[in-house]
Amino acid sequence: MKRYLISAAVFTLLSTPAFADGIVDNVNGVTIADGGRVIHFKAILIDKDGRVTRLVPPGEEAPKLSRKELKKNAGKPLYDWRVDMGGKTVLPGFIDAHGHVLEMGFGALSLDLSMTKSLDEAKSRIAAYIAGNPDRKWVLGRGWNQEAWGLGRFPTAADLESVSGGHPIWLSRADGHAGWANHEAMREAGVTGSTVSPAGGRIEKTGGAPAGVFVDGAQGLIEKVVPQPLPKERDAAFLTAQRILLGYGVTAVADMGTTLDDWLTYRRMADIGGLRVRIMSYAMGVETASRIGGKGPTPWLYNDRLRMGGVKLYADGALGSRGAWLLKPYADAPGQSGLGFLTDDQLQNQMSRAAMDGFQVAVHAIGDRANQMVLDAIQVESETYTGDRRWRIEHAQIVDPTDLPRFGKFGTIASMQPTHETSDRTMAEARLGPNRLAGAYAWKSMLTNGAKLAFGTDFPVEKPDPFATWAAAFTRQDADGQPQGGWQPQELVTREQAWWAMTGAAAYAGFAEKQFGALALGQRADFIVVDRDPTIASPTDLRATKVSETWIGGEKVWVRK
Repeated sequence: MKRYLISAAVFTLLSTPAFADGIVDNVNGVTIADGGRVIHFKAILIDKDGRVTRLVPPGEEAPKLSRKELKKNAGKPLYDWRVDMGGKTVLPGFIDAHGHVLEMGFGALSLDLSMTKSLDEAKSRIAAYIAGNPDRKWVLGRGWNQEAWGLGRFPTAADLESVSGGHPIWLSRADGHAGWANHEAMREAGVTGSTVSPAGGRIEKTGGAPAGVFVDGAQGLIEKVVPQPLPKERDAAFLTAQRILLGYGVTAVADMGTTLDDWLTYRRMADIGGLRVRIMSYAMGVETASRIGGKGPTPWLYNDRLRMGGVKLYADGALGSRGAWLLKPYADAPGQSGLGFLTDDQLQNQMSRAAMDGFQVAVHAIGDRANQMVLDAIQVESETYTGDRRWRIEHAQIVDPTDLPRFGKFGTIASMQPTHETSDRTMAEARLGPNRLAGAYAWKSMLTNGAKLAFGTDFPVEKPDPFATWAAAFTRQDADGQPQGGWQPQELVTREQAWWAMTGAAAYAGFAEKQFGALALGQRADFIVVDRDPTIASPTDLRATKVSETWIGGEKVWVRK
């Protein structure tokens, strides 16, 4: 059945017409340029390679052949094809600067706990899933969040005892930085009270026994025995993720932490014409990058659909599981300061190995100690590796205010996620206390200090919804308009700055600004058709925006049913 579904999906993608010179006409076109300049247009001229040759401004008619030229060309029209959009709003496709493609696909095809509001609701969902899938030995899923449940603690293996039905259960936390196992899963993995927490990880324990939650590096103790998906299952997960992204109007992503199996999936799908979304791939570690790229980044493949250009490294964990590495202990857990995954020397060694082969370096850093460590490393590495390196710090969520000016040096890019702020704000207050929030989710400070700012969602941690991202960025409010006036409103950015961070700046962050980004001359014609003009919509209306069509490289690849 899965094989049939994959074949059908690929056939649908392959059924689009071949490239030819064309025009997308009669549009309410809006795009953004560096510096926040909004550009309006009424038509897009596209060449046979799927690139923009011109945006026709509103006061000008789209160019047509003169009668003399028509006669000379035996009546042949200027364009091989023309689409009349009937005055609908057209925007450049969005670029998500930080996501996890296969992880989102697998999450959508497995047990999803992301919308549960209590432990009891989660247990009911787990029990229903087991009842509906009795032949699956392992129960795998994601999305739980003890903060959303108001639980006041991590869940435990004992909490799963009444619903497991003898199945080993392994459930990833919403942020992917902790996993929840039951007793059967721990027995399969051989985890006991004598098992020691590995470097960069923590086993939550009760009375000396493993309680069921494994944080960051400790997740590997369970994951080593979890059955690995088959290639056909990876293909299905990719197609599912791609469909979700295209439905949100996301035409390109930075895939953070691409494994060798992920890369093979992208190549396998591209070889049969199934890869539509553009992927800027960042390998999971230096070894993976070397195995795929050899002595350096791969070229752009499949008409600018795929490139491995960087390496993803980790300096710490996440705030929700108290794995983010802080300069001072957590306000709500005074005995903990988080987890540093690497020493200074180890981080600099990994960055150097990547940089010497020309790979871009992207380092996950959430806590203020981790961000300080990465900034120190960038300063050291920049003495040796000069030129246009575009060092990336992923998340940059909690930064010591004295370190904020350092983001403006050495071409550093702050890759941040606005909906993390709206989701995390009350948790951040609890984790840090009221006096340590000055450098939290500090988007405006990044720009003020000269850093390049790229926005993403960290999907599947958050939905890959660019309109929610956009609204959150210039209001610092959630979908309910809370809090009034915005949370830490001194750090909001303008509507235009947010839009650029989700288009042109996100492409720049991945060395892709010559390929795509904002419908500029010579870029790929990646655009979306939406049901309203988001540049004038209220925050509430902006969040409600729906995509009706998604085009990539001048081809229509998704239509809302």
